[in-house]
Amino acid sequence: MFVVAEIGINHNGDLSIAKQLIDIASSSGCDAVKFQKRTIDKVYTKETLDSMRESPWGTTQREQKEGLEFGKDEYQEIENHCRRKEIEWYASAWDLESQKFLGQFDCKYNKVASAMVVDENFLKAVALEGKHTFVSTGMTELDDIDKAVKIFRDAKCPFELMHTVSTYPMQDENANLNCIPMLRERYKCNVGYSGHEAGLAVSYGAAALGITSLERHITLDRSMYGSDQAASIEPSGLRQLVGVVRKIEIAMGDGRKKMLKEEIPIAKKLRGHLVMKT
Repeated sequence: MFVVAEIGINHNGDLSIAKQLIDIASSSGCDAVKFQKRTIDKVYTKETLDSMRESPWGTTQREQKEGLEFGKDEYQEIENHCRRKEIEWYASAWDLESQKFLGQFDCKYNKVASAMVVDENFLKAVALEGKHTFVSTGMTELDDIDKAVKIFRDAKCPFELMHTVSTYPMQDENANLNCIPMLRERYKCNVGYSGHEAGLAVSYGAAALGITSLERHITLDRSMYGSDQAASIEPSGLRQLVGVVRKIEIAMGDGRKKMLKEEIPIAKKLRGHLVMKT
């Protein structure tokens, strides 16, 4: 199972926080960290950006959103730091300009955020890169997923779907984990899980359903500023999550019923009182 620590924008525009979160993900045994990249003037309207919003960076939406974005220098340092920590990194782009921006770096993977999975032009651009792509399926109907899968298959781009429910935090009763085997059967592809729940139990359930990837938002402290913090897990929770899902993965086995060699002497002992009659 490929385990991803979603840093997203929980770094709050602070490179030192981003590095701390990378360190935590690496020491916890994650395979990768993920960020988010937006071109503010492409993703949001001028009206939205000019509207009022109190934040640590000012009083407008523009100041808040620009305060959360990293540029080339910051992402180069992130790449260097991840290389030192021997952990992969990549980011979900929210517009074509951001996808092109990310092409400057040595990322092995792409991610299509749920917000972008209905943008066919964007999907085609990502698929043409040919990188293994994680495709989140929040806020979609099956027809939307059908179109996305066709685009990646037509481009011969490796991908896997990620079952996702786009509420923050997600309530357990909305998880609908049975979508995981449904998606796997319908599309004949690997399926992961990107979770936004507050706890860990739902992610354990997803792991037991044979997901090939698991993504969870992480934070230093859920009380920090930010819209994603409440749906994130703190360092101790991340360490627990990775440890447990690795055990679940091993425990699932191959599904073939047989007597283990370790069971043979126990069987002889516990069945010794049974007399075979001929």
